[in-house]
Amino acid sequence: MKKQNLLFLALVFSLKLIAQTTEVKSTIAVANPNVTSLAIKPESAAKMMRLELIKLDKYKVYDEFDMADVLKTNPEFTQGCYGQNCLIKLGEGLNTNYVMCGSLDLLGNKIAITLKIIDVKNKTIFMSSVREFDNQEMEVQRMIEIVLKEMHGLPVDKVLVDRLSFKNEMITSNNIGKVNNSGPRIGVAGLVGSINEFATRPEDQGGLGIQPLVSMIGYQLEGQYVGTENFSALVEGVFNVSGLEQGQFIPTFIFMNGFRFGKGSWEFAFGPGFGLKKVSTGFFDNENKFGTDERYFSEDDWASYAYTNYGTDPAYNTNGYFIAPTPEQLSGNTTYNFSKSYYDKRGTTKLNTSFVFAFGRTFKAGALNIPVNVFYSSQRGGGYLGFNVGFNVIKSKKEINPF
Repeated sequence: MKKQNLLFLALVFSLKLIAQTTEVKSTIAVANPNVTSLAIKPESAAKMMRLELIKLDKYKVYDEFDMADVLKTNPEFTQGCYGQNCLIKLGEGLNTNYVMCGSLDLLGNKIAITLKIIDVKNKTIFMSSVREFDNQEMEVQRMIEIVLKEMHGLPVDKVLVDRLSFKNEMITSNNIGKVNNSGPRIGVAGLVGSINEFATRPEDQGGLGIQPLVSMIGYQLEGQYVGTENFSALVEGVFNVSGLEQGQFIPTFIFMNGFRFGKGSWEFAFGPGFGLKKVSTGFFDNENKFGTDERYFSEDDWASYAYTNYGTDPAYNTNGYFIAPTPEQLSGNTTYNFSKSYYDKRGTTKLNTSFVFAFGRTFKAGALNIPVNVFYSSQRGGGYLGFNVGFNVIKSKKEINPF
C-alpha cells in the first residue's frame, strides 16, 4: 500500500513538472510610447520597455523585428498609436495576446511614467499604472522597471525607489510660490552712544537739540526667493524717516536678507543701511577749560573763540596777522586736537553707513500679516535701538518654476 502511494505521488509530481515545462507564455508586443520634453527617443524607450518585460519572465516578448512587417502595413502603427483602439488593431495584426504602450513626460522637475497593457482578445485594459519620479533622465530604464514590477505585484528595491522618487517637499518644488508682501512700518527708537550725544547737543554747537527718543515711519518691500511650508528666505528693502515729531528729517534706506521659520513665522534679518550725515572736525572740552558743559568746538568754532579771547594778545599777533593758538597749546591737554570728525549739522554732508539686525514675529489674520520687530542699527560710536510694527497684505503669488 505504501508503495502504491509513493508511486501515485511520483506520478502527480511528474505530471506537474511536465505541465510547468510545457506551459505556454502569453505573447506581448510593445508600441512606441509618447515621449514629451525628454531627450530620449520613443524607439529607445520601447526597447527599454521590452528589456524590462523580458526580465519579468512572464511573457513571450515580440522584438522590433517580429513587428516590422505589420508596422509597414499601416503608418498609424508607427506614428501616434497610443489609444486603445489603435493598440488593439496592432495586436490583432501581430496576433498577440497583449500590447503595451504608455508615455514618458517631463513635467516641471519631475518625470511621469504611464504604462498600460491592452488585452487584445477582450479589447480591454488588462492593467495600467502611473508613477512620478525625480528628474533623472539617465535612470529612465530603472523607472520603467519599478512601474512594471509594481503593476505585476513583484517586490521592488526600496533603496532604488527612494532614490528616484519625486520629493514634493524640496524647497524648489513647483507647489511652493513666491509671496510678494509690502506694507508700511511705524516704530520708535532710542539713540545710544555718539548718536545720543549728537541728538541732545545744543543746536549752537552743531547738535540737533532733541530728545534721544525718535519716531520712525517707513515702507517695506519684501520678496521671497525660496521657501517651504516652514521656512522662507527673504530679501527686504526698507525706506525709513526718523525724528519728524521733533522737527527733524533723518532718511535711511536699509537692505536686508531675512529668514522666516516655523508656523509661528519667527524672523531674523540683517543687512546694511545707508543714509546721509553731516560732520565736522573738532574736539570736546571734556575738562571745561574753555567754558562749561563740555562744549563741542568745531574748527570754525575754535577760530571764532580764539579770536574773541586772544585776538589782541601780542603773543599771537605777528606783523598785524593773528595766528590762533591750538587748543592743545592753551589747555596743555594732548586730547584737545582736531584729529577726529564728529556729527555736526553745520558740517559737510557725507554718506552714512550702518548695519542692522532685526528679530521678530509675523502675526497672521487671513491675508493680513502684522509683523512686529525689535532691531538694532549699529554705526560708528553708537546706533538706534527700537521696535516697529506694520502690516503686509499678500497681494500676489507666482510660481518659482512656472510651467
